[in-house]
Amino acid sequence: MKSNEYLREIEHLNLSIKAETVKALLHLGYGHFSGSLSISETLACLYGHYLHHDPSNPKMADRDRLVLSKGHAGPALYATLALRGFIELETLKTINANGTSLPSHADMNKTAGVDMTTGSLGQGISCAMGIAMGTESNVFAVVGDGELQEGQCWEAFQFAAHHQLNNLVVFVDYNKRQLDGYLDEIQKPFDLREKFQAFGFDAIQVNGQDINQIFGAIEQGLASRDKPTAIILDTEKGQGFPSIVNMSSNHHLRLDDTLRSAILKDLDVIEQRLESLK
Repeated sequence: MKSNEYLREIEHLNLSIKAETVKALLHLGYGHFSGSLSISETLACLYGHYLHHDPSNPKMADRDRLVLSKGHAGPALYATLALRGFIELETLKTINANGTSLPSHADMNKTAGVDMTTGSLGQGISCAMGIAMGTESNVFAVVGDGELQEGQCWEAFQFAAHHQLNNLVVFVDYNKRQLDGYLDEIQKPFDLREKFQAFGFDAIQVNGQDINQIFGAIEQGLASRDKPTAIILDTEKGQGFPSIVNMSSNHHLRLDDTLRSAILKDLDVIEQRLESLK
């Protein structure tokens, strides 16, 4: 168990990721708000504690790697990288602009701290398997639950289990929604924990909004001796921002005045919580 003071520090990073992600997308006027917000707690745990990295040397050979297979959540990763010192915070205002170093989907050739170019769903996770195969460092990968409808994902998982890639931890952002609607209406995922176990993984399901539970799951994953680990994060698409969570369709948002005003109200609550954690 982490101390309450330490958990407050990670929660501060989590809320800062949410705030900076949303401010950047509000400046842009559109983007993937919801799928970015549902992984901020996990990014805070990784970059706040577990990920061995050095912002002054983002390509150091023995660094841990993060592969954001759901590349459309790039804004949350960019906010995290800015808060950890890889890039300037002001750069977040250039997301998806012409000539930016922060394209809509994460690109390793453009952004310091990005370990793999992703965006075509299903492909990032295969890249993570190859990276884990070729390094002794820990490799963390984040996939979307809708993304798991790609058969390539399960081919990659079977490969990882066969090769006993115990340096691999896969996070599934189980927010239960994808581009076109709810998973259960489009293609039921059934029991993800049981599916990963059947594919040879250690599998853990946790509340993806509970930092302490995420910490515990990562600890368990890193202690695995002969298997990769899957951590299924029970999340909400847009978590932390009720105005987004409660929308009937929230995968990609284009802002009108009403929605912008509602998001700004939620952002004000987040910033008040940040102030209370100082």
